[in-house]
Amino acid sequence: MSGSHYDVAIIGAGMSGLAAGIRLAHFGQKVCIFERHNASGGLNSFYSFAGRKYDVGLHAMTNFVAPGVKGTPLGKLLRQLRIEREEFALRPQKQSRIAFRDCGLRFTNDFAVLEAEVVAHFPAQADGWRSLVQAVRIHDDVSLDARPESARAVVARHLTDPLLTDMIFCPLMYYGSAQERDMEFGQFVIMFKALFLEGFARPLDGVRVILRVLLEKYRQAGGERRMKCGVARISEREGRAARLTLDSGEEITATHVISSIGFAETMRLCDPPQTEAADRNTGALSYAETITIYDRAPVTWGWGDDTIVFFNDSDRFDYSRAQGQVDLRSGVICLPNNFDYGDERLPEGIFRVTCLANYDLWARLPEEVYQADKQRWFADITQGARRFLPAVDATVLAAAQVATDMFTPRTIRKFTGHLNGAIYGAPRKVRDGRTHLKNLYLCGTDQGFLGIVGAMLSGISMANYHVLQGSVRG
Repeated sequence: MSGSHYDVAIIGAGMSGLAAGIRLAHFGQKVCIFERHNASGGLNSFYSFAGRKYDVGLHAMTNFVAPGVKGTPLGKLLRQLRIEREEFALRPQKQSRIAFRDCGLRFTNDFAVLEAEVVAHFPAQADGWRSLVQAVRIHDDVSLDARPESARAVVARHLTDPLLTDMIFCPLMYYGSAQERDMEFGQFVIMFKALFLEGFARPLDGVRVILRVLLEKYRQAGGERRMKCGVARISEREGRAARLTLDSGEEITATHVISSIGFAETMRLCDPPQTEAADRNTGALSYAETITIYDRAPVTWGWGDDTIVFFNDSDRFDYSRAQGQVDLRSGVICLPNNFDYGDERLPEGIFRVTCLANYDLWARLPEEVYQADKQRWFADITQGARRFLPAVDATVLAAAQVATDMFTPRTIRKFTGHLNGAIYGAPRKVRDGRTHLKNLYLCGTDQGFLGIVGAMLSGISMANYHVLQGSVRG
């Protein structure tokens, strides 16, 4: 069954796919985005359950800067997608915290706060810290042909205290590393800038505000979007992606194909499948997350200061695949109520906790066991995280609780298609987006620009670089 021809077919309606589509449609390209699921957003979406909308993925939008700050990823994104800053309605964080067993570091969207904390708690590391920050500032993190280098090795040239080193890596890894125990230095720089030199923000209504804007811009630009319509196969001929077969059996053709679904996932769609290449670069790091809804704001219990808390309660921070179903030693607490919304407020209290988890140990459980294990781990995850917040009697919290939910690596695999439920995809990124086929490119997580802003910039960059080339300005 034959179908349409497009200038560009985009696989996946996540943030990067939508951004690529908007950029291409602005320049008159006939574009269609194919999405297997019924919701856009990919790793950063939302769902409705029992009358409530829950964000998934987005704790905070990184790379936030105040209005008027020039030359930043956020500004470039808004300009290239023709989005007015006010449309995202971003509200900055109050403060966040890195909380380890014997030390804590506060940081805000003002980098001077973190700098002062580091110098106060680690005075012997002050000069090394400043030299590391300078190395980050001058590094070209947007280069598409940079030579990979271990971030641990680079940081060790500047910092000699293992505790400070672990405390800096913890937030950066949780918010963007597909690699166990280390990061590629370019990825480290991207995340350091995004979290520390720039900062966190969130729309009052969460990720759906961002998605609403992107979908409307794409519609206005004339892009086509086919939902519940996945790509089942990419057929190769003479070194090119010659034909896409959809889940329905329909076949379409495209001059260019951009895939946002991940390196290994894309390689496995190819006909013939690139199984060996996929197996060599499949991510293994996944998460479990609990969401608790309360009938009052967390400030009620003295939880009103911190927006996000990155915690660790072991001698060394070990960012690796959990040995059990969940690794409770470290994680991330997000309190969405604690952004600076001005006079507005969220209607209920929200408490989210994310920990490393093991896909294999969740994937094959019988349904009854799976549901029982979710309940057990929900209690353990939330109780473990509360150690890093002011103490509140468990019966008081239970009385205020009105709803809960939890996702596991199995959930991530089901709704995103990411092998192993790997949140950040392949450990080795493909910076130029090229594949073995001349007209098939990657964007998004496995191209290597991280975070929500990074994902959108990845889509824009790959659209510019591979399709639009010299025709774009600004």
